[in-house]
Amino acid sequence: MGSDGQNWYLGLSYDQWVPLSVAGPTPAARYKHAAVTVDGKLYIIGGSRNGRYLSDIQVFDLKSFTWSTIKLKSGVLPATSGHNMILWENKLLFLAGHSKDVSDTVTVRFIDLQSYECGVIETFGKLPVARGGQSVTLFGSKLIMFGGEDQHRRLLNDTSVLDLETMTWSTVETMQTSPAPRFDHTAALHADRYLLILGGCSHSIFFNDLHVLDLETMEWSQPQLQGDLVSPRAGHAGVTIGDNWYIVGGGDNKSGVPETLMLNMSKLVVSVLATVKGRDPLASEGLSVSSASLDGENFLVAFGGYNGKYNNEVYVMRPKPRDVLHPKILQSPAAEAAAASVRAAYALTKPEKLDLSEREDSSFKEVHVDNTQQSLLAEISALGEQKKALESSLADIRAENADLRNKIEDVNTTHADLSKELQSVQGQLISERSRCAKLEAQIAELQKTLESMQSIEEEVQVLRKEKSELERDMDASSVQKQGSGGAWKWITG
Repeated sequence: MGSDGQNWYLGLSYDQWVPLSVAGPTPAARYKHAAVTVDGKLYIIGGSRNGRYLSDIQVFDLKSFTWSTIKLKSGVLPATSGHNMILWENKLLFLAGHSKDVSDTVTVRFIDLQSYECGVIETFGKLPVARGGQSVTLFGSKLIMFGGEDQHRRLLNDTSVLDLETMTWSTVETMQTSPAPRFDHTAALHADRYLLILGGCSHSIFFNDLHVLDLETMEWSQPQLQGDLVSPRAGHAGVTIGDNWYIVGGGDNKSGVPETLMLNMSKLVVSVLATVKGRDPLASEGLSVSSASLDGENFLVAFGGYNGKYNNEVYVMRPKPRDVLHPKILQSPAAEAAAASVRAAYALTKPEKLDLSEREDSSFKEVHVDNTQQSLLAEISALGEQKKALESSLADIRAENADLRNKIEDVNTTHADLSKELQSVQGQLISERSRCAKLEAQIAELQKTLESMQSIEEEVQVLRKEKSELERDMDASSVQKQGSGGAWKWITG
């Protein structure tokens, strides 16, 4: 679609992706970049292409359909991939990611959208270890970082919080079972209380699970999703509009995910909005999706990704307006059991309304109340037994998780040792290749010398023949001289 008018987006059909016809030059295709929309403009920073990190800042105007490049007036932005970008006040905050600019802890940078100045923001507290592929979510005046992969390829599942007013990091101690360590997942905030984590991958497994962190109790839970199936994926992108979480792309290193999903966070129901065909740019890993407000209406804007080739197309979707529902309280199993116990206790203390108009037997009334109390007490006892069983199961699960973590640590240690051995073998191979190259050069020189010796030998043979012929000529000449001398003496004598 081209920019035929300033309000081109009002003619779009609902819940359908539309490619935009870009006027003029376009930025380099890429994936694992960072994206955010501000005032009708899509900002793209960094990313990766053919194993090379990028550091450029590209801006796409959603009204003129033109790209432009921002040149920083001060500061340097390192080439980075797998990072996050958050709009805070009039600045773009640039966090974490993989880069050749090696740092032991997460670095926070800023880009001022008015002065185009760039710099590093000094942070305090317990700084998280440097990483890439993590999620960063804005929660009021705080940023919540979860998971990722550090520079030694160690997978993480920790939760850290950055207070943007004091620029102080803190580590969150959570309860219940945390999500498995992962990277390239997506995260969303619901009802200003719940942090949702979806999908991602380890070094061998792709996930399709949903985990929820209650930011008031700091308890993790894993509610079941309803509706359409969510296939395992990593490198997907997500953005929220109201109660709905729109999830685009991703893949499993074999094929891209063609469906665009909408997860209603109040109902926990998943539905497929759109499906693309073949190797469409929207079925890519490492793409980005942002929410752009145009004349008060929200639109989805997707860019980039990799699905066998690197992409730089811009796609837009106009989501259909949907009803806003009351937020659903997402509780852990232990919290649900406790709530059930409270409800039962409340029912026990609540007075019963008995109909005495047709019954005058007081003993019947007493038995009726006693039976009600006994049934409630039995329910409370049953709930207590269920709670004990849940706690026992939880203890068993924690023990299994501890064993799995130990096994994972052993595997990671073995992997590190094998990596060191591989590096050593690669070094030996390089030295052997160098020695072979030298030997090949020496052999070539010897072959040249041998060829020259053969020509010299041929010349020696020729000289020998010439010498033998010369010697024969000299002998013949000597005999003639001796014969002619005797005749002269005979004549003169």
